[in-house]
Amino acid sequence: MTAEFLPQFCTIVVVHLLAVASPGPDFAVVVKQSVTHGKTTALWTSLGVGTGILVHVLYSLLGIGVIISQSIIAFTVMKFAGAAYLIYIGWKALWTRPASSRFYAGIKKEAPTVGRAFWTGFLTNGLNPKATLFFLSLFTVVIAADTPLGIQAFYGIYMAFATALWFSGISVLFGNSRVRALFGRIGHWFERLMGGVLLLLGIKLIITSQK
Repeated sequence: MTAEFLPQFCTIVVVHLLAVASPGPDFAVVVKQSVTHGKTTALWTSLGVGTGILVHVLYSLLGIGVIISQSIIAFTVMKFAGAAYLIYIGWKALWTRPASSRFYAGIKKEAPTVGRAFWTGFLTNGLNPKATLFFLSLFTVVIAADTPLGIQAFYGIYMAFATALWFSGISVLFGNSRVRALFGRIGHWFERLMGGVLLLLGIKLIITSQK
């Protein structure tokens, strides 16, 4: 990357940091995975979230994002798909049963497979319409139209890597054995809370889709 695009890249770094640090579906899912299943599962989920970023980058580079932004039907369908997935995982979390303190101290009971953990993070981000709006704005407002495709691809790869790194840090923090031990008695309530957050986010998406 040449010095010509350095100011643009710095702007992207700041905007992306503010976006990724804002609590949302990705944060709720990663924290839930960390507390419920531990650091390893959460790290794979974080990698899935970061990879999901590449979906938004790809259609933005191909110009499909412009079509989605101009098609009410296409964008509405995407919103409902994202909302349905959030409601699904939120509803499942609401019915979490109490577990023993040993579980939160380090025993991973019924932990999802690596593939399932990765897929959870990937779908959470890939189907997030807020991420769609963010990348549409980024690639149409912040990134100049004459920016070479290779440079734009570099921006996308950076954001995917930075996102995975950010949530990996969250995974390590909340997946720490001492932190998990604190949830020994109230862990199921915490998971239900995260489930409620995801459920409300999904319902909010449906409501806003009607406007």
